[in-house]
Amino acid sequence: MVLYVATKNQGKIKEINTIMESAGIICKSFPDMEDVEETGNTFEENAKIKADFLSSKLKDEYVIADDSGLSVDALNGAPGIYSARYSGIHGDDKANNMKVLKEMQGIQNRKCRFICAIALSKNGKTVNTFHGELEGEVAFEEKGSNGFGYDSIFLLPSGKTTAEIESDEKNKISHRYKALNQLKNYLTK
Repeated sequence: MVLYVATKNQGKIKEINTIMESAGIICKSFPDMEDVEETGNTFEENAKIKADFLSSKLKDEYVIADDSGLSVDALNGAPGIYSARYSGIHGDDKANNMKVLKEMQGIQNRKCRFICAIALSKNGKTVNTFHGELEGEVAFEEKGSNGFGYDSIFLLPSGKTTAEIESDEKNKISHRYKALNQLKNYLTK
């Protein structure tokens, strides 16, 4: 089975393929994917908007789109749905991390979570949605070089950031893994 993934983020495509390949599901990125404005108020709404729009362009093909990000309790859920562009520039991981770290200076409650919502669509309509979360804390500084996004400031209970663990270990616990595992089970039942 082939799924088209509504993202230009090659790190995300690699991570998704690693998780889905055990079920014989091949995930492909969109050639020349159009940008879709994320006008939803939740991760799930944004995932549905992207998946529905892009699946309307591919007749009878399944498309998945995820919207995911970091939600920090002390920042009232921010960066939230604005995670990729929190610093004002879309996809500038370093600037986004630095902004969160600056806003968290002097704050004791560092609880946060990674949230992932995935929408599965076909012919412009949502077929189902899947959700995953990973609980952690905001680190006091960036650590590690694996991963992308907020991985270098997302502290696990082990004391390591998600950027300090190997990708195969991350792929067994991540928010995206949890949502993709639900999707995989749904498609293979």
